[in-house]
Amino acid sequence: MRARALVAGVVLSSLALVACGSRAGDSDQSSNGSPTGGTSANTASDTGVTPTEIKVGTIVGMSGGLGPDTFSASLYGARAYFKALNARGGVNGRMVNLVSCDDKSTGDDNVACAHELVDDEKVFALAGVTAFDYAGAQYIDAEGVPDIGGQPVSTQYDQYEHLYSIYGSDYPRDGRRPGFDGQLYAGTENYRWFKEKLGAQVAGVVSYNIAQSQRYATVIADGLRAEGYQVIEEQINLSAPNWAAAAQNMKNRGVQIVFDAMEDTGNSQLCSAMEQQGLNLQAKVTTSQGMSSTLGQLYANSPKCRNTVYATTQSATFSDESIPAVKEFRDAVATHEPDRVDKMNQWMLEGYASAQWLTDAMESCGADLTRSCVEEYMNRDEPYDGHGLLTARDFVKDEQPPAELRNCLNVARWQDTANGGRGGWVTEGGDMNANCFTVRNLPYPAA
Repeated sequence: MRARALVAGVVLSSLALVACGSRAGDSDQSSNGSPTGGTSANTASDTGVTPTEIKVGTIVGMSGGLGPDTFSASLYGARAYFKALNARGGVNGRMVNLVSCDDKSTGDDNVACAHELVDDEKVFALAGVTAFDYAGAQYIDAEGVPDIGGQPVSTQYDQYEHLYSIYGSDYPRDGRRPGFDGQLYAGTENYRWFKEKLGAQVAGVVSYNIAQSQRYATVIADGLRAEGYQVIEEQINLSAPNWAAAAQNMKNRGVQIVFDAMEDTGNSQLCSAMEQQGLNLQAKVTTSQGMSSTLGQLYANSPKCRNTVYATTQSATFSDESIPAVKEFRDAVATHEPDRVDKMNQWMLEGYASAQWLTDAMESCGADLTRSCVEEYMNRDEPYDGHGLLTARDFVKDEQPPAELRNCLNVARWQDTANGGRGGWVTEGGDMNANCFTVRNLPYPAA
């Protein structure tokens, strides 16, 4: 089985609710990811490749209306990985030169970034991409540039052949409609876990009165109902939000667990309102994007609520140093991106994993590094687990969507007592490769 992502753009941010596949094998790369070989046989074997260098690009949102941190974390993770890699000798003797482009979280600027990296910089491949509006994806694909391990904020990674989501995919990706004929699919393992582990039965789903948020909330509600929950849906007027009324209504109707289709600011206000109204939850569930070391600051006014915040992901908890690969990630960030240590989050870890995935693919090619060789590695049957950072995933295409999948997930919870009393994320679900459920594979429209 392989991973799949349920994605939806929200007007001020983006949210990703992920499904995951059961662990089936490891990469054939050595556990420490160390480079092999030397430069003696290296040639200028493909675009962006010289005997001593590989030029790699990335597109993230560093500026614009969404703020400097919302869509930039993957850059810092990827950059930390490549800097650590270069310190070890690079890829078969070649150093990696990472070139970033700020798309300002707009479609027009994203297209401009695609042309800048492909036409002007002539990059070999992309890694660590997080694009709010990936309008340049069609050009990247048409030029045959492998985009490895990108964060699927919208549906392009489910549509184009040369784009490889960090979550893997079993969709056709033939350049036409995303998914299977315009339908995307996701499992219900997230909801199953909370039902079985916490005994939750009544769930609230909070969204804004805008189309993107409503669409995402509908998919959450459908998945919850498929798992037998009673669902209470609350709609917030974005221009005149009444958080107290939503919190009070959920309290009156016995809500035990809350999911949402909102950005961080909305979640902070919702948590404050729920605490003020005395709504005591078993869990307030966020997504991998909300899994950040800054959550304590964001929820500063609602200590009771923030200690019920859970996140579900299909990658290892970014703060869990008991996992060797996570310790390597954190050491790389501390050494090469020290100003980001206090802003570590799950998307930063996944950006690091993206760079690692591309590196493993490049190393498999030896001196004769080509895009076709990298894509052969990405499309192989053997699932990839990021040396322990990821649940197993691949890009083996299915002819049609399976009715059921055995999906695995990581579950973490914020605890104020963690990290020496500074607060942090603690893994709750045990080994993510054993935390698995056979669940229905539910369709939802791509747009």
